This record gives sequence, structure tokens and C-alpha cells, in this order.
Amino acid sequence: MSKRGGFPGGMGGFPGGMNINKLMKEAKKMQEDMEKTQEELSVREFDNSVGGGAVSVKISGEKKLKEIKISKEAVDPEDVETLEDLILTCINGAMDKADSAAAESMGKYNIPGLM
Repeated sequence: MSKRGGFPGGMGGFPGGMNINKLMKEAKKMQEDMEKTQEELSVREFDNSVGGGAVSVKISGEKKLKEIKISKEAVDPEDVETLEDLILTCINGAMDKADSAAAESMGKYNIPGLM
């Protein structure tokens, strides 16, 4: 403690000259920027197609399935399993694209444990 009974460096400081008010402002701005980035991601759409266009899907940035299209040629009553596999592969591919975009956009914030 200093001779006048206060905290060394004053109330607003941390060791090394870090100011708590400045730190709080930076954290608030980062939170606002992250919310803006999340909003931008939520309105984006991600497309994927497989099997030469036999199956195509569109999902939102919130990972909600918005559209699925299946070509007539992909529908074979004798081979339903192939169509099921195409649909799963297509949807998972679109989800991967959404995840990659989110990781790329949110990765700039570099907060341990966030992503």
C-alpha cells in the first residue's frame, strides 16, 4: 500500500499500466462486434449439391434447412438407400460450409474456449 493508504497505481489501474475502464470498453466493443458477426452469419445461406446435382439443399446460417431439391433421375424405388445417402451427404456438406464460415468469422476474436 502507498503512504496515503490507497492502492498502488490508483483505483483504475492494474499492474503494467492496464486500465480497467479501457479494458471494459474494449470487451463491450468486442461483444457488440461478435453479435453483429453472428447476425450476419444467421442471414447467410449455404448451398450444397451431390450426385451431379441429383440432390441439392440450402440451409440458413442458423442451420435451418430451407430447401431441398431431388431430381427425378435420383428417385429409384428399387434403390432408396442411395437416395438417402445422397440426402445425408448433401445436408452434412451444407452444414460443414456453415460451420466453416462461422469458424472463419468468429475466429478473429480469438477467445479461448469460444470455438
